[in-house]
Amino acid sequence: MELELMLDVKKIRKDFPILNRTVNGKPLIYFDNAATSQTPKQVIDVIVDYYSNYNANIHRGVHTLSQEATDAYEQARIKIQKHFNAKHPYEIIYTAGTTDSINLVASGFSSLLKKGDEILVSALEHHSNIVPWQMLSERTGAILKVIPMNEDGDLILSEFDDLLNNKTKLVFVNHISNALGTINPIEYMIEKAHAIGAAVLVDGAQSCPHLKPDVQALDVDFYVCSAHKICGPTGVGMLYGKEEWLNKLPPYQGGGEMIAEVTFEKTTYAGLPHKYEAGTPNVSGGIAFGAALDYMNSIGFDAIAKYEHELLEYATEQLKQIEGLKIYGTAKEKTSVISFNVSSIHPYDIGTILDKMGIAVRTGHHCAQPIMDFYKIPGTIRASFMFYNTKEEIDTFITALKKAVMMLS
Repeated sequence: MELELMLDVKKIRKDFPILNRTVNGKPLIYFDNAATSQTPKQVIDVIVDYYSNYNANIHRGVHTLSQEATDAYEQARIKIQKHFNAKHPYEIIYTAGTTDSINLVASGFSSLLKKGDEILVSALEHHSNIVPWQMLSERTGAILKVIPMNEDGDLILSEFDDLLNNKTKLVFVNHISNALGTINPIEYMIEKAHAIGAAVLVDGAQSCPHLKPDVQALDVDFYVCSAHKICGPTGVGMLYGKEEWLNKLPPYQGGGEMIAEVTFEKTTYAGLPHKYEAGTPNVSGGIAFGAALDYMNSIGFDAIAKYEHELLEYATEQLKQIEGLKIYGTAKEKTSVISFNVSSIHPYDIGTILDKMGIAVRTGHHCAQPIMDFYKIPGTIRASFMFYNTKEEIDTFITALKKAVMMLS
């Protein structure tokens, strides 16, 4: 309760218009935050203001609206740079989201890898951090190897150490597992990978809502995330890359904005960050991304982490009291995500009944099918919490879950 008062959760909840709505005649309880977070009015207002007052293309116009839009867009880039502590603003590349960022890097490495090179990916990855590397391996002849996991949902670091060798060129790992909530020891993994000369990309889609990564302190080569997980809009995200790597990789897409000079004989490319930002960008999205980080920082990531950990512990203890319920992902270091099943009841059936009671959870394999295959299950029910959720909502969820189980047993 002390943390809840420190955060003033009642006041925070008033910032989110959607939390006032009902679903199937019940007050909405939104526990699908790992898929996408909700958006506060402060961010919505920024989007409305852009389209109402200075909607224009950027970097190209001498007129006032274009200059205002350009300034707001580039100021947001600086906000993102400072939030993640990148060394330079031009090391922040706007993308369409985490998946787009990963594909950008995978595309770039097509020209740098050769047959027999090895790339490592963890067993805890979302499909977006598996499929692009499989495609990269097919294009280059590089060998994809998997860092295995254990029953608790932790990566087996001794196996990771054994996989590293002088053929290893790239290591890919998520900071936090979207399916299990496991917080991976990326500091250790980055240090070990760098020791043998490999580059590291960290998927931060699930970590950025809950903690504040410092890319310089991590010494990570690439770090990616999506705004819609951090109280921002969909369709925009970030690729952080060290300047040396961004200069080394070729452009991802061709078009306007990413060029220095174009003739029919030869094209030269613009410098960073424009080299990777072809075409008209999601201007309002970029500006709102910055506003979302402002909002999150105004609450404070230390307070957010402590409060969400309290919600995680509270919900975990309540769920453990339900007969036949099994939680998947019991790592010591984890964030506010709980994946579980109850007896032999299909997760979809429970999710459907919970929805009838106004409770939004995610069911299925969560785009992490290899994890489900490891546990030999079709999927799980996933409840994921943010700082605007409450213990009272968890109590209602537990009551509804017990009712759903009774109905389906």
